[in-house]
Amino acid sequence: LQIKDASQFGKVAVLMGGWSAERDISLLTGSAVLRALLAQGVDAHKIDPQEGFQRALLDGGFDRAFIALHGRGGEDGTVQGALEFLGIPYTGSGVLGSAICMDKVRCKQLFEAHGLQTPGYFLAASLADLEHIATRLGFPLAVKPAHEGSSIGLNKVDDFAALKEAYAVAVTLDSQVLVEQWIDGPEYTAAILGERVLPMIRIETPNLFYDYEAKYVSEDTRFHCPCGLPGDVEERLAEDCMTAFTAASARGWGRVDFMLDDTGAASFLEVNTVPGLTSHSLVPMAARQLGYGFDELAWRILETSLVENEPGGER
Repeated sequence: LQIKDASQFGKVAVLMGGWSAERDISLLTGSAVLRALLAQGVDAHKIDPQEGFQRALLDGGFDRAFIALHGRGGEDGTVQGALEFLGIPYTGSGVLGSAICMDKVRCKQLFEAHGLQTPGYFLAASLADLEHIATRLGFPLAVKPAHEGSSIGLNKVDDFAALKEAYAVAVTLDSQVLVEQWIDGPEYTAAILGERVLPMIRIETPNLFYDYEAKYVSEDTRFHCPCGLPGDVEERLAEDCMTAFTAASARGWGRVDFMLDDTGAASFLEVNTVPGLTSHSLVPMAARQLGYGFDELAWRILETSLVENEPGGER
């Protein structure tokens, strides 16, 4: 589906900001998208749910929404459900896919069910669980809130004392804490737009891991696109990434993150349904390899609001 005339989109609400821990990044993403759409003649307007949401949408007479909200409330099915209730079509994944992808444990369970490898993991409900988990998985480990994005609350731990400290940090952000095996190896990401997997990116950071600072602040993070993998290997991994994406009921556009272990096998980490669209972001970088500038990418993503989302449901 390709729209040629901006008027076919009607009046567009660009949802940005919100209440999550990723509010600042969402404002950057949303502002970039808003500029791109306006530059192409789209009747686009900023809407920040923190400043009023349902009344603004209802009174504004909007025809569709571009979701540029990251994290809880915007990427977990909540705003998608509200838009469904209001009858306003929107970009990207629906209620089901958004909720699943924001839940790292459910996402990993679906990876496994579809024959995809993911780091070994346990859900820690209390401090009492940690000793058992450490014995089963061994060190090093990754500790993260089960429902946060942008590596917020993520820590690498090498011993039991550090595990307890990391758990104490993560549990302040989420009552469910994911503890998983640490994979030593290169990290890759695959952007997906419609039915196409874009050229993969290999991420290289001098930090201990690809954390919030490396993602959004550091100028020392290196992104390699083309990623350097042999063509046949990248093609096979692209198929696996699409499997991971659809297994989690994601739709429209998004990003799949994975690592290669010391055997060269891919270990899938998560699916992002509303990846960042900032100066440091990965989806625009991958799109450039296909000749898409940022403005065209924003247009293509907005087109996902015009197609079927949930199985059996029409936009």
